[in-house]
Amino acid sequence: MLQIRDALWKVAKERISVNELASRILLRKHIVMSKTMASTEVKGESEENKPNTTTATSVTDVNEFRETAKRKSEEEDYSEKSKRGKKHRGGVGKKQLRPGERYIPPPQKRNPGVSFSKEHFDETTYYFEGGLRKVHPYYFDFKTYCKGRWIGKSLLEVFRSEFRAEPLEYYIRASKLGRIRLNETPVDDLSVTLRNNDFLRNTVHRHEPPVVGRPLEILEDNGEVLVVDKPASMPVHPCGRFRHNTVIFILGKERGICGLHTVHRLDRLTSGVLLFARTLEVSQKLDVLVRDRQLEKEYVCRVKGEFPESEITCVEPILVVSFKVGLCRVHPKGKECRTVFKRLSWNGHSSVVRCRPVTGRTHQIRVHLQFLGHPIVNDPIYGSSAWGPEMAKGGLVGMSDEELLKAILEEHRSKESLHLLDVPDEVAVSDALSDACGMGARTPRPEPSSEVCNSVSSDCDGNDIDQSANRVAVSPASSEAVPGQTEGSGDKSCNSAATNAKDPLCSECKIVRPDPTEKELIMYLHALRYKGPDFEYTTRLPDWAKDDWVED
Repeated sequence: MLQIRDALWKVAKERISVNELASRILLRKHIVMSKTMASTEVKGESEENKPNTTTATSVTDVNEFRETAKRKSEEEDYSEKSKRGKKHRGGVGKKQLRPGERYIPPPQKRNPGVSFSKEHFDETTYYFEGGLRKVHPYYFDFKTYCKGRWIGKSLLEVFRSEFRAEPLEYYIRASKLGRIRLNETPVDDLSVTLRNNDFLRNTVHRHEPPVVGRPLEILEDNGEVLVVDKPASMPVHPCGRFRHNTVIFILGKERGICGLHTVHRLDRLTSGVLLFARTLEVSQKLDVLVRDRQLEKEYVCRVKGEFPESEITCVEPILVVSFKVGLCRVHPKGKECRTVFKRLSWNGHSSVVRCRPVTGRTHQIRVHLQFLGHPIVNDPIYGSSAWGPEMAKGGLVGMSDEELLKAILEEHRSKESLHLLDVPDEVAVSDALSDACGMGARTPRPEPSSEVCNSVSSDCDGNDIDQSANRVAVSPASSEAVPGQTEGSGDKSCNSAATNAKDPLCSECKIVRPDPTEKELIMYLHALRYKGPDFEYTTRLPDWAKDDWVED
């Protein structure tokens, strides 16, 4: 056994192969056996009859040695590979940093298959007032990885040029309170230079606009699809300034329903039939029907003036002027569109029109009605006087896209109704114009997510979709970051504090805004019917679409 132990030591020290070492041992044993046999021949006949176990023992020892040495060698190889793996992952063998160099952890893998859950629904609560559904303000973390255009710039430069929803002084104060974190470490000096894979987290006090307080009515829930009658003013899923005041969150918070897949599009101000798939398999089947145009959608709207009595088909192409505001117009370079219109009634002032969109472009029905000279009665964009006395009838605008966009924004600013355009007051004109011109600083947006839906509603640009993988509500870095939060408190206590107290850094907390009326949040466009090869879902006709309706 001492020989085997010595041999194992040779394997570890000299790194010779197991077979080579075994051959050496066999040669040594052969020499020993030869000397032993010479002395054995002089012994008596009784000794000759004894079995010679030397050879058998030698073979057994060699086999045992081979197995032990092989196992020992494999263990050492595994240990070396394990150490190399840990070094690669930044563990035990993490690269030594040079003086002044920051460690940047590798980016985390995202799981796009995870939908919003109870953790997200519990961020805050609702309350109802004046016919509106409101959300208590709450603390929330915006999270993003360093964009390519930020690399080499300081945090101060990035906040100055791209995060313009707040003045630069706000971010300086926020950093002093530990609300800005870089790679999960609070940053109190915004002169730090950003590098690739840097992870930025910014804690804010979030306010959401109110929506109509009418409850969500479920029309169908059969395990495969969920169909609801969506109230006007309510986005389908989180986007822009909306998170909890959305169909997805209301269904999750009030009915415990999550993991839905949207199938078609509805503008935020549009009411009516909204279809969700319950499973990914059903969603994929419905997607095929959408692509093959085997689904029929029927809307009703109330438009200005006397709409022609005969059926009209509009095929004018539509171009997006501003994604930020959601402004479109008829333009030769736009995407092909087709909408079929039929008048249902006329009351001497306005007409109720049935609309059947064959394609599904952003604001398609609204833009085509404006082109025909009959915009929707209370459309905040395409019914705006900023289009001129002819209201862009026949596609004639008479001004550039930039001039048009500025005129619409200024009109709503003067009326204090920018909330209808989903544009924050502080950045309305400058950012929206740069968006239309395709230049200027860009406000950072979260990346698209497929965790809640597999298609986006037309009231939100795809880049504006909120996702739990990118934006997660968590407690800030320190107890001083949020008023009323104690050390070790979780999200619930954090948001409870936000519900009952004003935040010293929050500009929204210092502004007293008049609530919009329920009438202001409703546009006279309603998704009445949604039909497929083997299903059909309809809602009741809105009051404003009935023959006996009288305008206030």
